[in-house]
Amino acid sequence: MTTGRDENIIPFPRQAGAAWALQIRVELMLMPFPVWRRLLVPAGATFWDLHVALQDAMGWEDRHLHLFTLDDPRSGRRLRFGVPDESGFHGAHDIMPGWLHTVAPHLLVDGHPALYSYDFGDDWQHEVVLEAVLEDDGGRLLPLCLAGAGACPPEDSGGPAMCQALLDGGADGGFDPDAVVFDNPRLRWERAFGRS
Repeated sequence: MTTGRDENIIPFPRQAGAAWALQIRVELMLMPFPVWRRLLVPAGATFWDLHVALQDAMGWEDRHLHLFTLDDPRSGRRLRFGVPDESGFHGAHDIMPGWLHTVAPHLLVDGHPALYSYDFGDDWQHEVVLEAVLEDDGGRLLPLCLAGAGACPPEDSGGPAMCQALLDGGADGGFDPDAVVFDNPRLRWERAFGRS
């Protein structure tokens, strides 16, 4: 895989015959109109990498906490990935660091979806489904937004209950997957935590 287009794309080691990408569908739940994205992310993506890709594809500004919650397909145990907090706020001591855990072992094609929560005040809930594991790279750079529908509501707009009011006010529900610009997950981590 090359990174010639820009330096925001993270290369990852790849072995012959290994999976190249995960095709993931993300849908913002409880909306009065469909808001979803179909993404390709590297097969070696961590939950932090997926968080950054989701933020960019959905149009969020990464100003709030996030959390991935899922049932491990092997053990059935409830797992939570995000930003741990030693104070234990919202049970955060049970949250595993998203940047240390890859997505692939925890999602199965046709398996149970994961829940991606963003902004615990507005309580945006996203269903995350692994649609396919791909082996042929086709020369494309990752992450990539393949398709989608519906514009995400603005930050701090009050959650799904306020979306009808936005619609009544003339908010545009359109989305263009080609307009998505992805950030570098490692640089965003350094900006968020102030260290490299």
